[in-house]
Amino acid sequence: MTFVIRGLAAAGALAAFGLPALAQTEVKIGYALAPDSHYGVAAAKLEEVVLQETGDQFTFTHFPSSGLGGEREVIEGLQLGTIEATIVSSGTLANFVPETGVFDIPFLFRDLDHARAVLDGPIGEEILGQFDSVGLHGLAWGEQGFRHITNNRNAIHTPDDVQGLKIRTMENPVHLAAFNDMGAAPTPMAWPEVISSLQQGVIDGQENPLSVIVSVKLDEVQDYLTLSGHVYSPAMLLVSKPFWEGLDDDQKATFETAATEAVAAMRGYVDNVETTGVETLKERGMEINELSAEEKAAFQESIAGAYEGYYETYGKDRVDAIVNFE
Repeated sequence: MTFVIRGLAAAGALAAFGLPALAQTEVKIGYALAPDSHYGVAAAKLEEVVLQETGDQFTFTHFPSSGLGGEREVIEGLQLGTIEATIVSSGTLANFVPETGVFDIPFLFRDLDHARAVLDGPIGEEILGQFDSVGLHGLAWGEQGFRHITNNRNAIHTPDDVQGLKIRTMENPVHLAAFNDMGAAPTPMAWPEVISSLQQGVIDGQENPLSVIVSVKLDEVQDYLTLSGHVYSPAMLLVSKPFWEGLDDDQKATFETAATEAVAAMRGYVDNVETTGVETLKERGMEINELSAEEKAAFQESIAGAYEGYYETYGKDRVDAIVNFE
């Protein structure tokens, strides 16, 4: 009540002097995961920094846990200008900027440091800039971490162990090609449908980073976790192009600074989960195994055909530039 009264008093004072009341710009921000996830942490930091720098110019309304729909629907809302911001996985980004799919190629990155260096460097910046041509503005690359496989059928050590496995994937042609080559039965599915599909046995498993597996408690609906690290999973902080073009230069600079700090918070969350997540899931009762170097090499060999397609789609020079980036 105190804040409301003060706000009314301030508005009355402005009116008394013949000045218009200051209008706040609402920023509706939607994301697929809970407020205590790495998405929620990044969204909270984005809001915190923007409000610190701009006072009462903006007001944020958060819609976590797919409160505005699936990721594709949210991105389309940004294009229409009905939603201002989102933190989104790379799963549907290739539907809007096809070049983003290159980062989803399995076994592309050596480790988190390598992935972060590529995304923060000229290759990542060039692809980020392409979103301006499709009614969006990419603020920064975020992060989910390396993806791992969970399922209810069996432990996974070799490609034979995934034969016919009904595994949910993102709506991502790069991932689909890899799992098809492995012999699995990939099933693209929007995130809001996944938990119920696992509970009902529509699918056997799914693949996600530890940051997601832990935060949404997939251990409650999955028995086995294989630390496969088969794909690095970036995320992105996106805003609507109409919203972005309505900001002045100082406001744009503030959102860019806020996005940088949000990414740092997001990566800090991922670093923590990479350290503690496995023990947490063990305590919750999951059976966990990690692929050895030899086992991982066998999976890499099993998707050699998919790699030929990746070279054709994204260019071998670009793929090699990412692999060899220092």
